[in-house]
Formats: sequence, C-alpha cells, structure tokens
Amino acid sequence: MRQTLSRFFQNFLTCGLAGWCMEILFTALGSLRRRDMTLRGATSLWMFPIYGCAALLSPVCRLLRGCSVWARGFAYMGLIFSAEFFSGKLLSGRRLCPWDYSRSRWNIQSLIRLDFAPFWFCAGLMFERLLSGRQKAS
Repeated sequence: MRQTLSRFFQNFLTCGLAGWCMEILFTALGSLRRRDMTLRGATSLWMFPIYGCAALLSPVCRLLRGCSVWARGFAYMGLIFSAEFFSGKLLSGRRLCPWDYSRSRWNIQSLIRLDFAPFWFCAGLMFERLLSGRQKAS
C-alpha cells in the first residue's frame, strides 16, 4: 500500500511538471500567431494539481494496453476533456479558473475547446508514455 501511494505521488509530480512544461511551450508557441517574438509562455499554479491528476490515467493505461493507438488516444482525450471541464467548473465557481475559452467558437461553457481535441489526444499518449516508463522503472 505504501509503495502504491509512493508511486502515485511520484507519478503525480511527474505529470504535474510535464503538464506545466507542456502548457508553457504551448502558450509560448501561440505567441507566434500574434507575432510576439518574445515567445513568453504562461501557466498557473492551479494547473499543477490538474495536470498531476493525469497520474490517475495509470490504471486506464493498463486497461487499454493492447488497444490501438487511436482507441487509447480517444479514450485519454475524453478523460482529459472531462477533467478539464469539471476542474474548470469547480474553479469557476470560486472565480479562480485560470482559463476562459469564451472567445473560441468551439467552446463549451467557456471551459473546454473542442478544437483542442488533437492536442489532448497527443497529451494523453504522452502521459501514457510517462506513466508506463515509470512503471517499468519501479
């Protein structure tokens, strides 16, 4: 039990840090569209525990082992959209949500953007890789 909690905590930290880095890179590259060559990236402290919760994908990764990359990617994408929606809903209720997608035509309640689906598909597979690599190392 203690080893399981320790592994979850390590996975939580790994996913939280990876998510932060991913978001900073994504927002920095987004500045290219605005022709802002400072390439300044941004995130929020709230995002660390949200990305850290990707550690909960570990049992899902084991369940989906043997499925096609498409099935796994779509499953992770759906789970990430759900986590983004519900964490955004929770934070918005307290006026703490660091994102607002109301300007996007593909938003749902300003909390998720359907046009981000390919990014979450790839992010899910990246988290799978991180988590499966950590399982082998343990």
